[in-house]
Amino acid sequence: MPSGELTLLISEAELKSGVAELARQIDRDYASTGLVLVCILKGGAIFASDLLRELKCSVHRVEFLRASSYGSGTQSSGSVRIESTLAAEQVSSRHVLVVDDIADTGHTCVAVSDYMRGMGPASVRYCALLDKPDRREVSVDCDYVGFTIPDYFVVGYGMDLDERYRGLPAVYYFPSA
Repeated sequence: MPSGELTLLISEAELKSGVAELARQIDRDYASTGLVLVCILKGGAIFASDLLRELKCSVHRVEFLRASSYGSGTQSSGSVRIESTLAAEQVSSRHVLVVDDIADTGHTCVAVSDYMRGMGPASVRYCALLDKPDRREVSVDCDYVGFTIPDYFVVGYGMDLDERYRGLPAVYYFPSA
């Protein structure tokens, strides 16, 4: 478990600007089709909410999946658990945008994308607020990325350590001791 003070990585203002820029990119791509936004819980909830408020394109539905590979630690287990009440008819033949807090090892991105494709959507694209390519264990190409960050364990803006720090308004990391 990290010890010591948190260090600011991405400020509130930077987050707001980054989310607005992502929304502009997504709006261009979905202007004629609209989308179904699928938020990955719990970490992606604040990001997805802010992104949703910025989008101008038609959002047909907002759905949620719970996907986890961390448990209570700071290292991904590599094994992804997906929990969902999402029914195939809610996304079938629709354009789906998966919204996640972070692309880390890539296991969650791959598992969720495969899960969504199994429901017969017209397309599936992946949007991650944060991308941590130095931690990648499987190949992942996110369609939309807010910020690329170093290999830090981050908290705040919905992301947690054992359910703590989610409510912080910016993204922080624990410096090495």
